[in-house]
Amino acid sequence: MSIRSNQVNRYLWLDKSAPIRLGSAPLSFEAARLLKGRLQVSVTASGTFTIRDSSASEMGKLSAEGGRDKEVTGLLVLSVFTAVLGSLQFGYGLGVINAPQEVIENHYGRVLNIAQNETMVGNLTQATKPPKHRSVTVYWTLSVSIFCIGGMFSSFFIGYLADKLGRLKAMLVVNIFAIVGALLMGLAKMGPSHIFIIAGRAITGIYCGISTGLVPMYIGEISPTSLRGALGTMHQLAIVTGILLSQVLGLDFLLGNDRLWPVILGLSGLPAILQTILLPFCPESPRYLYIKLGREEAAKKSLERLRGTSDTDRQIEEMKKEKEEIQKEKTITVMQLFRKSSCRQPIIIALMMHMSQQFSGINAIFYYSTAIFKQARLTQPVYATIGVGVVNIIFTMISVFLVEHAGRRSLYITGLAGMCCCAVVMTVGLVFQHSFTWMSYLSMSAIFFFVAFFEIGPGPIPWFIVAELFSQGARPAAITIAGFCNWTCNFIVGMCFPYIAELCGPYVFIIFALLLFGFTLFTYFKVPETKGKTFEQIVQGFRCKKSSSQPLKASATELEYLGTTEA
Repeated sequence: MSIRSNQVNRYLWLDKSAPIRLGSAPLSFEAARLLKGRLQVSVTASGTFTIRDSSASEMGKLSAEGGRDKEVTGLLVLSVFTAVLGSLQFGYGLGVINAPQEVIENHYGRVLNIAQNETMVGNLTQATKPPKHRSVTVYWTLSVSIFCIGGMFSSFFIGYLADKLGRLKAMLVVNIFAIVGALLMGLAKMGPSHIFIIAGRAITGIYCGISTGLVPMYIGEISPTSLRGALGTMHQLAIVTGILLSQVLGLDFLLGNDRLWPVILGLSGLPAILQTILLPFCPESPRYLYIKLGREEAAKKSLERLRGTSDTDRQIEEMKKEKEEIQKEKTITVMQLFRKSSCRQPIIIALMMHMSQQFSGINAIFYYSTAIFKQARLTQPVYATIGVGVVNIIFTMISVFLVEHAGRRSLYITGLAGMCCCAVVMTVGLVFQHSFTWMSYLSMSAIFFFVAFFEIGPGPIPWFIVAELFSQGARPAAITIAGFCNWTCNFIVGMCFPYIAELCGPYVFIIFALLLFGFTLFTYFKVPETKGKTFEQIVQGFRCKKSSSQPLKASATELEYLGTTEA
């Protein structure tokens, strides 16, 4: 196989999927890295690199090792399931407060000795309810928004807790917040309910802010390279499952009524209790044990349990190289992510992807969905809203299977572009719904397609791709700042969207269409593909891009890395 000098960076690091053959034997990228000195690379006067093998007998062994990396063991499944219970609680916390909104507001009114007006049905683009008493509005707004404020605050402690306690112990400790928050909300009727609910939501938000960082970090570090994307998507799948569960339980004839609404709020602590029971059976992240603590034997034991095999030399070798790279540099803090040139591009990508998730308009869709379904004259619009939740789950499951085949970048671009088109269609439907009855059905269809495109890419991918873009030393700090960005954007959308919607009316989705178009262009030009690459290869890819303006120097670096000599 021959490649030009100006292509060596891309070929060796960025185009892993390209076939490499040595004689009649196919050579995988990982095999090429491991053969090191047994690979002979020579360069001709014309600048052509030739790679050949001096010990092809190793191919069978390396191929077998690559196959083991794809195995799914029972313990790996248990560990991922246990971790995403935290994600399930996050999703449940996001949705649980919406279903019994009117019931809780009326209860606030009684507690505060304020008479509430009855709800009136009106136009989608007009105010649908008479003004509530200001005190009730203030307390309700706090009940909703304090959840995000708690998450914003606690997200700063993700990296500290992950490194200080370890991934498992950190998840175990923060469950205390989840259980305490659930107890306060479940016992709200026994005291000043508005104070109990606001305090409970704040504490639950603190839990979710930390959990949404720990869960993708842990899953990314215990997953085989070939399954990292699919297993990482389980975080988003658990979130949307929690949202749907809260919507179903919030139906009036179940728990969303005046008698049982504290129960639906208190149930948010059950996933934390189950996770607390299961965590002791899960192994600690082998990457944390080896790279952070230097406990090689403990890391090997953890890998053996997760992979179901005692042959873990290849994974240990990969972690060893990553640790050597980290030891050459100082510990990376949150501020250094922006100052350090090698981290600047990946952190900008990470932040933009989290911003695109929250500023995509997905929360606006849920805000408008029930009103649009009412306009389409559905007798039970609440069930159509639940149908949107079902679409959420279905397409997140589809994403689980697509992410390791189509790739992260392709799915993300497809999702953003599809949502952009749906936002335009939504605007047209809302503007002309009073002139043409069928326009309401067009808007209703756009909702389902918008949600489907969201769950294909922008929903699940930002959560786990941050862990892929950084090495072990920078990963906790990167997840910390990305989590803070996500929670901040979530808070901004929640607080500002009702006012923007009132100001812009049905044209509000044009704003999201423009944002989505910009995010699509950014993803196309700036976001790399990480499918099938190890953490080390991804980080090296950024380094090669940085030095792409000096191809000969970069090529020499790659030759040195492969342990070769120039002919």
